[in-house]
Amino acid sequence: MKKSVSILLIILSICSCKEDKKTTTMPENDDTLIVKSLHNLNPSDFKKEIDGKKTKFYALTNANGLEVTFTNYGQRLITLYAPDKNGEFADIVLGPDKLEGFMEPGGAFFGATIGRYGNRIAKGQFELEGKKYSLVGNNNGNHLHGGTKGFNAFVWDVDSYSDNAIVFSRTSPDMEMGYPGNLKVIVSYELTDDNELKIDYSATTDKTTIVNLTHHSFFNLAGESSGNVNEHIMMINADAFTPVDEGLIPTGEIRKVENTAFDFRTPKPIGQDIDVDTNQLNYGKGYDHNYVLNKEPLDSEGNILAAKVLEPESGRTLEVYTNEPGVQFYSGNFLNGTYIGKSKKAYEARGSFCLETQHFPDSPNNSDFPSTVLEPGEKYHSTCIYKFGVAK
Repeated sequence: MKKSVSILLIILSICSCKEDKKTTTMPENDDTLIVKSLHNLNPSDFKKEIDGKKTKFYALTNANGLEVTFTNYGQRLITLYAPDKNGEFADIVLGPDKLEGFMEPGGAFFGATIGRYGNRIAKGQFELEGKKYSLVGNNNGNHLHGGTKGFNAFVWDVDSYSDNAIVFSRTSPDMEMGYPGNLKVIVSYELTDDNELKIDYSATTDKTTIVNLTHHSFFNLAGESSGNVNEHIMMINADAFTPVDEGLIPTGEIRKVENTAFDFRTPKPIGQDIDVDTNQLNYGKGYDHNYVLNKEPLDSEGNILAAKVLEPESGRTLEVYTNEPGVQFYSGNFLNGTYIGKSKKAYEARGSFCLETQHFPDSPNNSDFPSTVLEPGEKYHSTCIYKFGVAK
């Protein structure tokens, strides 16, 4: 009888362990869930101590085999494996194979959460409640993506972690990079069984401030290091965009895309008009512009369909949904063949695209743009959904 009880307890213990591996986080000394992994990275290469905080490596999966990996250094998305029309999986985001690669020139923004303010603020200056603020300049005298040490350069806390979801948080202290207010930020990622990576941002402040968070993955649906994205078919759901000056700062104009190279309302290859000789394309060596999203169509949760992308050979597709008024389309113009990625190949110019859901660049200096002001007692909320599929 004692022997039977012992055997039963062993069986129950094994079953319990299997369930734990599937649905719960691992102990504190082991930061990677036990999953069938598609990536070939060494998690130890993403472990380091920065500013007294430890970086770790995390993996999410869904029922269809999609896999996303992260580090809490800058909340960076490291790999994203999605299937093609033949069911073959490939990593479709650019980036390094070790944590140090994010610290190299050209690697700062790969897969990162951007803040406090995504995109550019002219001369790093703005006025709020009658007071002038000066931010740290880091882009030809302008302020870009939060400054010299934006959200991409901090180690974030991990509040919760499961097989398909992770939640990051940190408090950006008053006057960090020049921004007023202690800003408490929470960002959650969920990889759903509908093949959606759902990103939800929230923030609160104790002083009036500005905030504009976004995600900065560099996508190539044919697979990272597989050449340029000129043949990717792009649709952007926008009748207008915000033109820029030579410093890529919006002029304040909202211009119709009709009869311009910026018209992606009807799907077309990214490279079809990218070399048209216009000031707007010459300034950024291609597309690096904010699009003013149309109000419809909406998904079941009320988010706007911002864009659709198809890579014809693999059949992989990407749809982007958001509650934001804009999306920045960047065609990888400043990749120049000097940065070596995960496949040990150089990333060539236009070897990726970014679709960064956002409020408009330089909104604090343009009263006609949607406001990015956050007051004490209010809650900032932003949603970005990247939905992956295969063309039928």
